[in-house]
Amino acid sequence: MIRLLFILGLLAAPALADAPLVVLDRTQLPFDVGPGNPANSPSRPGNAPHAAWNSSGNTANSSSAWENRPSNPANEKRLIFTAQGDVLGYYARNAGGVLNLFDVNGRRVAYRPARGTQSLFTTAGTWCGTVDNLRDGSFVLAVIPECVREFRR
Repeated sequence: MIRLLFILGLLAAPALADAPLVVLDRTQLPFDVGPGNPANSPSRPGNAPHAAWNSSGNTANSSSAWENRPSNPANEKRLIFTAQGDVLGYYARNAGGVLNLFDVNGRRVAYRPARGTQSLFTTAGTWCGTVDNLRDGSFVLAVIPECVREFRR
């Protein structure tokens, strides 16, 4: 776990506002951050895609909301990028604290609920990865290959 955090921390160093994305093998994750932990389960009510703040039906999560639009200049400073420098999308938080991940066209790909977990879930509710908060206030997104493919659809 410490080695993973160190590697993720190194990737995050160049751009503090942007969010580096790394691909992970979920079988290598410690239990506390993986999908087997009950707090990270997609079936947990607070993690579910139909929970009020997580819901695609909530206008705060819609790409039509100004805060979430690709044309919003603030989102140019919240890019999600790979180790190769490819930009996959951007992130925005809603008023309830949910972290929303969008592809470059503004399609909502995944979210992290506001409380109770660091896990990411696809809009369909499947476990997608985890968010590692760094000491400087930035974070790294560590996701499974299936989730990366969602950004490229």
